[in-house]
Amino acid sequence: MSTPNTPTNINPQPSGGNPFVNLIRNNMRQYGMFIALVFIMLLFQVLTDGILLRPLNITNIILQNSYILVLAIGMVLVIITGHIDLSVGSVAAFVGAISGILIINMNVPTYLAILLSLLLGALIGAWQGFWIAYVKIPAFIVTLAGMLLFRGLTMLVLEGQSIAPYPKAFQSMSSGFIPDIFSGDSGLQWFTIIIGVVFSIIYVLLELRNRNNQLKYDFEVSSKGIFLAKIVAMIAIINVFTFILAQYEGIPTVLIILFVLVVAYSFVMKKTIIGRHVYAIGGSEKAASLSGVKTKRVTFWVFVNMGVLSALAGLIFAARLNAATPKAGNLFELDAIAACFIGGASVYGGIGTVGGAIVGGLVMGVMNNGMSIIGLGIDWQQAIKGLVLLAAVAFDFYYKNKTS
Repeated sequence: MSTPNTPTNINPQPSGGNPFVNLIRNNMRQYGMFIALVFIMLLFQVLTDGILLRPLNITNIILQNSYILVLAIGMVLVIITGHIDLSVGSVAAFVGAISGILIINMNVPTYLAILLSLLLGALIGAWQGFWIAYVKIPAFIVTLAGMLLFRGLTMLVLEGQSIAPYPKAFQSMSSGFIPDIFSGDSGLQWFTIIIGVVFSIIYVLLELRNRNNQLKYDFEVSSKGIFLAKIVAMIAIINVFTFILAQYEGIPTVLIILFVLVVAYSFVMKKTIIGRHVYAIGGSEKAASLSGVKTKRVTFWVFVNMGVLSALAGLIFAARLNAATPKAGNLFELDAIAACFIGGASVYGGIGTVGGAIVGGLVMGVMNNGMSIIGLGIDWQQAIKGLVLLAAVAFDFYYKNKTS
């Protein structure tokens, strides 16, 4: 089943003109913000006198934005279905508070506390999903109520005070690194470099298989030149990135968590029936229902999923801060929503990708980091981020009007 807003594997291209220009034009949503991310990184690399892309700073960008990227992965599914979730920051704070009570005050084993915290997130998501999917209360109202409810519960269970410190095993989830199994005197984490090479090989094999499958079924594909240029560019990006990480401490543990989430959710959204149903609901819920999609059930589970990822983000933030605090999660929901819209999700629903949300989150993270390095005040930072968000949504309106 397909809807006008559901992505397909066929990208028709005009018969005339430059093939590269046509490729960019036909995939503007997919590539536009990635190009913008590269431009922003190069701009701040110059403005910060080369500090932005130093290994330590790249690692800090990953650690500082990991919990927002986790939230963005769940939020993009919510937005694709045509809803919004304003409670994720408060849910993250509440779950972080509960984890602090379990681990620090009650001495519950770390692994068990993490599982219980994720289960709590699922229950919170189910609570909100029930009102949205089955009672049909608008998600804006339900999650606004949730934002107030769980922020109040956070302050209540913590009694207005922070709980610290967490054990090292819990902290490593956010601040740990994959150990280097190859010891050497060069200062490089060789295991990280090897991982980059392995992933490059896997990427090439997957791209070749996808291209062969498309050719087998007579799907239109890009020219060999463009295909090879894309392969070379991605291999360069992967290996330069891992080489930069190898010059510091290697691959952060939280980056592995993010990678698993991105791969898993990208697969679900692109290759499974549930992913197609999510897009179908965002395209037209009534049409999806008439086509046999169980819209209430899908919407319910989308919010359960958002609750679990909110809980995970709360755990990662608590581990990084090494404390459960009543002020945790403040404005997380706005950063996650902004990441999705900047990354190409549509305000109308039915359009968006997990990869796009990650790119949008990185755009926000790089801007925050770069503006802080050059000494720009928080007032100007907020104003500039607001303009970037407005520009992204304005582009969405322009794109929709142009193609409708």
